[in-house]
Amino acid sequence: MQAITTIGLDIAKSVFQVHGVDANGQVVLRRQLKRRYVLAFFEKLAPCLVGIEACASSHHWARQLQALGHNVRLMPPAYVKPYVKRQKNDATDAEAICEAVSRANMRFVPAKTSEQQSGLVLHRTRHLFIRQQTSVINAIRAHCAEFGIVAPVGRRGVEELLNVIANAKDEQVPAIARACVAALGAQLHRIKQQILEFDRMITAWHRCCETSRRLDEIPGVGPALATALVASVANPRAFRSGRDFSAWIGLVPKQNSSGGKPKLGSISKQGDRYLRGLFTAGALAVIRYAPRHQAPAMAHRIISTAADHGRSPRTRQQNCQNGMGDDG
Repeated sequence: MQAITTIGLDIAKSVFQVHGVDANGQVVLRRQLKRRYVLAFFEKLAPCLVGIEACASSHHWARQLQALGHNVRLMPPAYVKPYVKRQKNDATDAEAICEAVSRANMRFVPAKTSEQQSGLVLHRTRHLFIRQQTSVINAIRAHCAEFGIVAPVGRRGVEELLNVIANAKDEQVPAIARACVAALGAQLHRIKQQILEFDRMITAWHRCCETSRRLDEIPGVGPALATALVASVANPRAFRSGRDFSAWIGLVPKQNSSGGKPKLGSISKQGDRYLRGLFTAGALAVIRYAPRHQAPAMAHRIISTAADHGRSPRTRQQNCQNGMGDDG
């Protein structure tokens, strides 16, 4: 068998597919591997180029194979899909990965370290608990409303509802419903305590990371956004400019251009939704809560910079004196 120079590895939970080619592009290997045999198989191979789709557990396998001396490159699945021929199966996917990784203009995803993935797990878990908190609060309000008990929006409103439920002398709510809502109140209290603990962990990690502390100096960037950036962006030098980074997050306009006529729409909303939400919240905080003598100048500077990076023939809102675009 000729020497393998490039391998497309289609990873999964249990069964992996390997597609290997030589220096001339000829297929020399097609094989299925059980999970427990993957590392033993690559230990026997000479160092080569290994392509993997950037999906669940891909960064783990990238670190494992890099430790064996292989050159591992991760690619977004959307960039690999055009190379899939006809029907989709594991063998075809592995062949498409092998073809895509050898392209000179392919974009790759830097492999994250264990520390970066730990930070992402922390942020994702906190975000999950926040969604659960919202769900529990909505359930408490809905159940109480069935018995004519309502309260103002906000934290104090939920506390008022729980105080009504805790009052056993109040006969508005039957005993069974009272017990259920009380259980939801206890669950809400535990979730809030856990979110506070996650916030402390994020703050502690932020204080120990120099890059995160430097990012915190930017207006609108706090410990949550700074640590999320450090955990999400393995190699900041992969972006040529701030606009490229904005496009990666999905904060630039969508394009539908043709015939030399640029047509820009709303933001693309591609990329990491969690990061995009943090950036939006941080920008709004700068504009809304900065001192009155600083907010207009700061907002003008931010908008002017964005306009300079991406001007279009159409009059945009930020380019007009009165802040109104063509739509009024």
